[in-house]
Amino acid sequence: MKPGALSTFNDILHHRCPRCRVGKIFHHSIFLGFPKMHERCSICHLLYEREPGYFLGAMYISYALALPVVAFIAGFLWAVTGWWITKATVWAVFLFLPLVPAITFLARVLWIYLDQTFDPDRS
Repeated sequence: MKPGALSTFNDILHHRCPRCRVGKIFHHSIFLGFPKMHERCSICHLLYEREPGYFLGAMYISYALALPVVAFIAGFLWAVTGWWITKATVWAVFLFLPLVPAITFLARVLWIYLDQTFDPDRS
């Protein structure tokens, strides 16, 4: 049975394995400190990092997630404060820095899900 979009979204947010949807990708939540990834799913034994450099694609996803957030913060600062857009953008990047770990780990999970959608590991 194929999971629905809402179920998939929930599994992504909870960092669950894309194949079995039960095993956790990270040892603990990002809010409890810097999490470490499991090498394999504890339930279905899916290998999360297939090869060296596997998460290079996650950098593109991270960029795509970060750019609209920084643009929104910069636009908000520009509209509220009347600063030059350059100054607002620099401050937006600075204000965005605490969100970087969460965006990075979400990008990794999205990359694993994307990879399993187009090239599922059948082992």
